[in-house]
Amino acid sequence: MSADKELVIRRVDPASPDCRVLIEELDRVQKSLYPPENNYLDSIEELQKPNCHFLAAYVDEQVVGCGALKIVDDNYSELKRMYVVADHRQRGIGQRLLEELESRSAQSGIWLVRLETGVSQPEALALYRRNGYKETGAFGQYSDSDLNIFMEKRIRKA
Repeated sequence: MSADKELVIRRVDPASPDCRVLIEELDRVQKSLYPPENNYLDSIEELQKPNCHFLAAYVDEQVVGCGALKIVDDNYSELKRMYVVADHRQRGIGQRLLEELESRSAQSGIWLVRLETGVSQPEALALYRRNGYKETGAFGQYSDSDLNIFMEKRIRKA
């Protein structure tokens, strides 16, 4: 990211027009990589619920990425809808989104963060592994599959 372009991450309504376009793009990508039974795409309505923090990343007021944290219960939170548009990748945006989502989990008193991703997303897997996420078994509503990868991380208390 060049010095003249500022990255801003803020909590937003996932139904806003710019976020809706981004989520639709993410859906197209996911559907091109995996069959329907391996896609767990939370709807915009799900992302608007009180237990969900939906964040968007903006560069020069243009949305370039998003991510959500769903507080599942008192035991863990789950990362959902992590995405950075192709021409803004490798600039630390995914890292910053991940850090902010982990911070939201800690602020909620939840110290275990889980996620589901897939074998066809090596960049996402590398990001999560770099940040201390370890593979685990299926959790919640998920089923084990050769295409899905489940990860978790215990975050530090502030």
